[in-house]
Amino acid sequence: MIDLIINPVVRESVQRMSVLRLNIGGTEPRAGWKIFNIQHGDHVDFAGKCDDLSEFADESIAEIYASHVYEHLSHVGELERALREVYRVLVPGGRFRISVPDFELLCRMFLHPRLTPDQRFYIMNIVFGGQLDADDFHKVGLTWEFLSNFLRDAGFTAVRRVDEFGLFPNDCSSTRLSGVLISLNVEAIRDNQGVAVEGKSEGIHHGQGGDGR
Repeated sequence: MIDLIINPVVRESVQRMSVLRLNIGGTEPRAGWKIFNIQHGDHVDFAGKCDDLSEFADESIAEIYASHVYEHLSHVGELERALREVYRVLVPGGRFRISVPDFELLCRMFLHPRLTPDQRFYIMNIVFGGQLDADDFHKVGLTWEFLSNFLRDAGFTAVRRVDEFGLFPNDCSSTRLSGVLISLNVEAIRDNQGVAVEGKSEGIHHGQGGDGR
C-alpha cells in the first residue's frame, strides 16, 4: 500500500539512485560511476580481482566498463571466469563495454617496415604489459575473433565492435600510435533471459583444465 502512494517521479528517482555503474580497473572518477580496482587507491570504491565479483549480487549492475584490464588474465580459466562474472552481475539488458589491446592489429603494425625501433618497442610493451609491478603483465592476446567468442561463451548474445567509447578520456581505449587506434573496443549486452550459454562458439578452443593460476 505504501508503494502505491509514492509519487512516480520520486520512485523513478530512487530507482536511478540505486543503479550501479562499475568501472573495472579504472582510476578516473566520473559522476554516476564506481571504481573497482585490484589495487587500493584514490577514488577506488571496491578493491579486488575482476574474476571474483562475489561482493555484488546477481543482476545488480546496470553497466560495466573496463579499459585494458582483461588482457591481464590467463586464457585458461581466469578470463572465462571473469566474463561469466560480468554476465552474472549485469541486469538483463545491462551493457558491458570492454577495451583491450588489438592483438591482430598490433602484430601487423610491429612488422611495418617504416616503424622505428622505439615504436616497435612501444608495441611490444603494449602486447606484454608495462611490467611495473606484479599485476602489470599481460597473459593473453585478444583479437575480435577471440574476444567475441569468449563473450558468447560467457552468455552474451549481442556483441558488436565499436570505434571508441569516449566515457573516460584519459584511459587507454582511445590510445593511438601514428594516428592508428590500437585498442579493440567491444560492447556486449546481456540478454533478457539471464541464462548463460556455455560452449556456444565453434572452431576456437580456449584450453582445458586448470583455474588459470
